[in-house]
Amino acid sequence: MIPDPTALTSLALNPLDANSLLAAFGALGIAAVLFAETGLLVGFFLPGDSLLFTAGLLCTTSKNGVHLNLAEVLVCAVVGAIAGAQVGYIIGDKGGKALLARNKNRHLQQGAARAEEILAKYGHAKAIVLARFIPVVRTVLNPMAGALDVPVRTFTLWQIVGGLLWTVGVTLAGYGLGSSIPNIDTYLLPIIALIVVLSLIPIALELMRSRKAARS
Repeated sequence: MIPDPTALTSLALNPLDANSLLAAFGALGIAAVLFAETGLLVGFFLPGDSLLFTAGLLCTTSKNGVHLNLAEVLVCAVVGAIAGAQVGYIIGDKGGKALLARNKNRHLQQGAARAEEILAKYGHAKAIVLARFIPVVRTVLNPMAGALDVPVRTFTLWQIVGGLLWTVGVTLAGYGLGSSIPNIDTYLLPIIALIVVLSLIPIALELMRSRKAARS
């Protein structure tokens, strides 16, 4: 019996690899990943930044037969990010502190502490927007905002602003790079690798900051 190529593709899917996700699910996969990353605590490990940038690149070229439409990518990204954040807030409002207390993952606990610190330091509006650009923090700040009784209107307004800035900005950055460099597909893999490294820098900085705070 000949194996089903679709089934083999599904088995080979790497949820940490932006190119693999886009090849398997296209623009709809962007909505699902961003929803999980920003709305569900289990999605903190997903590659939101590199996924958006890679999707922007793939609107100008193709890799392994994958070519995306910019309008579809932007719509799916915005919908996934905004809907996810709002669901995360609702989860936090209904029992976020208890949920975080039961989850013993060290990265999530550090992210929750950092999210609470950012909310206290910068105020609701600026913190909600800034969190979109910090991996892990953008996962836990939404339920933390609900748990800490951030007014729903304030949260909704600024999470939409932050979601638009993040999704549209990062996607168009990838699209702009792909449009400005001839034969961008030749350099696609090194560029994606670089974006993955860059997306890890905020996490590394957060880890260094938390370790420094723990020592002091």
